[in-house]
Amino acid sequence: MLHLIFQSPIELALLERIVSGDDVVFLENAVLRILEKGSLSDSLRQCLNQNQLYVLGNDLDVRGIRFSELVTGIEVIDYEELVALTIKNPVIHSWT
Repeated sequence: MLHLIFQSPIELALLERIVSGDDVVFLENAVLRILEKGSLSDSLRQCLNQNQLYVLGNDLDVRGIRFSELVTGIEVIDYEELVALTIKNPVIHSWT
């Protein structure tokens, strides 16, 4: 399953709904919650043990966030890679 997370703030209950093997993309203002110094950093690191986490690079740029500020292990992708993830995952859940 592909989770598209737009929601900010991101609730821990949302992260708990992600099961092993799911792909997760953080979009729009949700990118503000995936910072290394953020309150969710420990939960995101645990999630990275079983899942691939992505963030759309354009959303980082618009908000002036550098890759080095993110939780280590979150991969920056572009729109083409986002489309590839939607093709890979026939089930998509949007969290808004």
